[in-house]
Amino acid sequence: MSRPPVRFGLVGFGAWGQHHAQSIASNPDAQLAAIVAPSEASRAAAAQAHPTARVFADHRAMLAEVKLDLVDIVTPSHTHREIATDALNAGCDLLLEKPMALTIEDCRAIVRLARERGRQLAVGHELRLSSQWGEIKRRIDAGVIGEPHYVLVELARKPYRLGASGWRYDQARVGSWVLEEPIHFFDLARWYLAVAGDPMELYAYGKSRDPARPALYDNFSAMFKYANGAYAVVSQTLAAFEHHQTVKVAGRKGAIWAGWSGALDRTLEPSFFLKVFDGENLEHVAIKKPSGEVFELREEIARCVQMVRGEAAPAASGEDGLWSAGLCLVAEESIRQQRPLPVGELLKM
Repeated sequence: MSRPPVRFGLVGFGAWGQHHAQSIASNPDAQLAAIVAPSEASRAAAAQAHPTARVFADHRAMLAEVKLDLVDIVTPSHTHREIATDALNAGCDLLLEKPMALTIEDCRAIVRLARERGRQLAVGHELRLSSQWGEIKRRIDAGVIGEPHYVLVELARKPYRLGASGWRYDQARVGSWVLEEPIHFFDLARWYLAVAGDPMELYAYGKSRDPARPALYDNFSAMFKYANGAYAVVSQTLAAFEHHQTVKVAGRKGAIWAGWSGALDRTLEPSFFLKVFDGENLEHVAIKKPSGEVFELREEIARCVQMVRGEAAPAASGEDGLWSAGLCLVAEESIRQQRPLPVGELLKM
């Protein structure tokens, strides 16, 4: 007997929100039941692209009028706590784009409320579902390289998008620019080093080319360490070209090296590779599914369907989202104070 589709309500129909809408609509086990879009033009575009979905100007009206299983929040970061709170109080599970919120306390509040309401909370770290980046985790967990001691996640690209009405270049709405790109890489590095426990200390550096935006770090690097001596480096430059990501992991007996390149982060035909050395043999891993955030978003929607049905846990939980946002915010504070800072208190609710 076929099961009814999982009913999604999408809040946000900007560039990335449209990709979410397409991924939901193309999943046979999901139904895009409703869309919230802020402007008349975006509502018209949503209605034209997805005529079977109800379109709203306000998320509260959607929650009041449409029965939903999950709310997918793809809006500017400063709106996340309010929308997430309303959706959880309406009895919906959540897919919440990164960052969860602009402050550690707001992240904690969302996690607490999801627990109180007994709802599932997934955070949009879709790289965990990648055929490429996810394979690295599988090899680490299988012990192929031994206990991991070192992780490097590096990005070189041109500046990220403005966002609707330029919100990503408005510090009041973006909160911290470290929360935009590096947050994914903090999540990956911490995921790969999960066996080491929780990070203890973080030291970060940043440099802006724009005197009007000194905290928009064109060049950013952070290092965080663990009690067992393992450590990770997250580094990016927005002063490069195209979109190029590298991951290196060194373990007790072997190592991993992977790279991804495309004209844009949403390139549909990127180049990518994964090499694994187990201490004796080098393997050029054949990656059968394409790697890239557009493809990983489809996997994330499929995982959310399983999550709502009780068949799988979130790929990245609320606690994971709290850690990734928290590491970013500590990194920005470390840059301001020009010293290493402790991070071990982040998960205390």
